[in-house]
Amino acid sequence: MAPPLRLARTTVFAVVCLGLGVAAHVLGGASVPMPAMAAALVVAFAAAYPLSGRERSFAAILPLLTGLQVILHLLFSLSHAASPHALTGHLHAGLVPDLGMLVAHGWAVGMTALWLARGEAALWALLRRLAVRLLVIRLPLLTPTPFSTPLCTTEPPVLRSAVLRHVVSRRGPPRVVAA
Repeated sequence: MAPPLRLARTTVFAVVCLGLGVAAHVLGGASVPMPAMAAALVVAFAAAYPLSGRERSFAAILPLLTGLQVILHLLFSLSHAASPHALTGHLHAGLVPDLGMLVAHGWAVGMTALWLARGEAALWALLRRLAVRLLVIRLPLLTPTPFSTPLCTTEPPVLRSAVLRHVVSRRGPPRVVAA
């Protein structure tokens, strides 16, 4: 994969991961110091860059995002505990969160991983379509050789949502039943 696209994909993942961690921490009643945010962005970027070379599925994104959220939770909790502005009644007071916090983190990580996986699938479908269309444009310019094999110029299928694949719609007026 081209380095600019790989850097862009890694940056999006790192920023989404950081945004999720900071938002959860702030909604829990704490502040996040700027050095902790910078360190968290570097950690998320470093973890995501080696995996950004090809398309990743939900099954690959979810564990990475879960592990990074645990690391960011610990980093933010340690930086908050070391901060002179630490709040005493803050939900992240300890390094180990309670059950409600685990459920909230789990739900947010699952939804974010699903969102990133769908975005990943859409990006790669777009790139495949672009490659096919560029190939179709260039095909007349190429002179065929007698021993060349024909190239496939059909576009890849359009992705459909798995949720709506088996939906039956019964909209409209009722059918007239002949007696």
